[in-house]
Amino acid sequence: MAVELDKDYRPSEEEPFMNERQREYFKRKLLAWKDEILEESRETLLVLQSDNENHPDFADRASSETDRSIELRSRDRQRKLISKIDAALSRLDDGVYGYCEETGEPISLRRLDARPIATLSIEAQERHERREKVYRDD
Repeated sequence: MAVELDKDYRPSEEEPFMNERQREYFKRKLLAWKDEILEESRETLLVLQSDNENHPDFADRASSETDRSIELRSRDRQRKLISKIDAALSRLDDGVYGYCEETGEPISLRRLDARPIATLSIEAQERHERREKVYRDD
């Protein structure tokens, strides 16, 4: 049963947290983001396949290889992002989406709207980053 959402609907603090409308909103947002990334990947693949030129000039060849390498690294980051989107969709199905993995508290709607794959509240994320920095600085 699909939930009806107005095109201008935005989750609000005035409604119950992670109600059906909010879950549907974030599901649509995540799926649209995933579709956008997949479309970009298809376009990149087409460009990389068509750009299989043999450059006689070493500088042109090096430039082309550098561009290709950067694009492939970008695609790899996008692939990892898709797996995070899939994990968020799975959390939506499991009913745990929107709750901090560390504290179990709700993640703010503003944070989820800005970063729908978030798994930690801002406070927990800051603690995590501080701990990471301490270990990195040792």
